[in-house]
Amino acid sequence: MTKIKLCGMQREEHIEWANEAGCDYIGFVFAPSRRQISREVAADLRKRVNPTIAVVGVFVDEPVEHIIRIAEEGIIDLIQLHGREDEAYLRALRSVCSLPIIKAVCNPHTTVVESSTADYILLDGAKGGSGKVFDWRQASGYDKPIFLAGGLHAGNLENAIRTVCPYAVDMSSGLEERGKKQRHLMVQATAIAHAL
Repeated sequence: MTKIKLCGMQREEHIEWANEAGCDYIGFVFAPSRRQISREVAADLRKRVNPTIAVVGVFVDEPVEHIIRIAEEGIIDLIQLHGREDEAYLRALRSVCSLPIIKAVCNPHTTVVESSTADYILLDGAKGGSGKVFDWRQASGYDKPIFLAGGLHAGNLENAIRTVCPYAVDMSSGLEERGKKQRHLMVQATAIAHAL
């Protein structure tokens, strides 16, 4: 079964729909974005998340101390780094925090992925979660667990999973219509991922 992360949760109904869908991860975006939420909103939403769902905090070049504050308050279970964070940054973060780290990369080459000390790699089509699809045939053969992202939606999700065989898929814009999260798309995407 492929795991699935539903990212960009901002409202109470988003959490209700994610709980209903039975996804594996949800994402709170703390980086500047139209999906960004505050630490206070995230803390309130976290209380509504089914305990079987892990919460991922998404950050871009954030000072380590800001991430630690959110982690220590129990708002997140994993840290996703989506910026220019290098190995020195990961070492600094690990020295003060034991949460698993997901590192987003836009280069699918095996050497780039395998050289990272992150616990998971998120392969995206372009920087910043642009929602663009890339050539999935380049994204295979890794020893490290992979989150596949970039332009995934119900229409291409099965093909993406069969091509890459990722540990998990990560979706945000593919769960939206006119820029707003939709219950039926969250439920549908989770069902597709869990069937494969």
